[in-house]
Amino acid sequence: MALPSSALAETDPELYWRRIREEQFCLPHWRVFLNNGSLGITPKPVVAAMKHFIDRSAALDIEEYPRWGYERMDDHRKALADFTGCHPDELALTHNATEAISLVAQGLDLKASDEVLMTDQEHPSGRGAWSVRAARHGIVVRQVPIPLPSKSPEQLAELMISAIGPRTRVLCFSGITTTTGLVMPVREICRAARSKGVLTLVDGAHMHGQIPFRIDEMDRDFMAASPHKWLFAPAGCGFLYIRREHQDRVFPSVTTDGWVNSSLAAARFMLVGTNNRAVFEGMMAGLQFAKDIGPERIMKRMHQLARMVRDRAAKEPSLRVLTPDDDRLFGCMVSLQLQPEHAKRFAALCKERRMWALAGERFRVSTHIHTRPADIDALFQAIADSKA
Repeated sequence: MALPSSALAETDPELYWRRIREEQFCLPHWRVFLNNGSLGITPKPVVAAMKHFIDRSAALDIEEYPRWGYERMDDHRKALADFTGCHPDELALTHNATEAISLVAQGLDLKASDEVLMTDQEHPSGRGAWSVRAARHGIVVRQVPIPLPSKSPEQLAELMISAIGPRTRVLCFSGITTTTGLVMPVREICRAARSKGVLTLVDGAHMHGQIPFRIDEMDRDFMAASPHKWLFAPAGCGFLYIRREHQDRVFPSVTTDGWVNSSLAAARFMLVGTNNRAVFEGMMAGLQFAKDIGPERIMKRMHQLARMVRDRAAKEPSLRVLTPDDDRLFGCMVSLQLQPEHAKRFAALCKERRMWALAGERFRVSTHIHTRPADIDALFQAIADSKA
């Protein structure tokens, strides 16, 4: 089904976004979904693209193998590179950001006592691969405490840059933290690290599609991504950015013939054996879906809804708001903290009312274009009822 007109988005934005949810997503009206930060919702055009590819590949109605894992996937990488702002030879397709981070963490030549620096708000997948290296090879993993709420991008940059020590070899941190949705000053941190000879790996799982940026303006060395969160892609596809000058410094972790062929550039890290290409056809459809609506329009709407959540939460005396009141420091995720005696009841109400949020004493609310103002009302009703 065709998208509603752009004119409607200007004259009646709430009707426009309501039609987007009802016509472009499979979500039933009763589902309140506020956890896009864990796994995004796949739009109908993406589902259709995957099904179409599966049907064609089953019939061999194509002239190449219906897979990835041995192929360069140049067209896919070019489309992704154009959208995210880098060169196709610097992108490798992966299953998710976890795998992308692991490729770098396991592939770099580090020795005992070399230090990897990160924040204390990293996703378990951002820590896991480095903890394996610590256990096997004796590297040191050190965390920098991040204040909640944080005051400014300048404060965050200073905390990370001043923590770099003489043994620091890698700075691995989230561009947007998964626990609180805090937007880090990536460019400033990466530039400072580069000037000190420290490699940077940015966990960008929450960045692509949530906030505007270009990879080639961030000055990072590596970047991992999970487009299934904010870029409408299906689960099972991700990508890894590797700055060209560092590609020979990373040894592949999973390999087939060809991994030593440097002319393949970042595609060497995609030689992992037969995989389901349908998810990447879905990713291409997700990219097109974002382009058709307009990335700026999407991000503006998502942030508008997140701002609505934060401002409303600030008026609730029973809530501690962990998200700063600074639009530079959050995109579409808001972190709140309930009083301990209310948290269990709140989680139970979410389940009972078929509402998905990352619930707990500290909980996170994620908004996207399929989020309705009524969903936010339902959230705050559950918060109120948890205290009854």
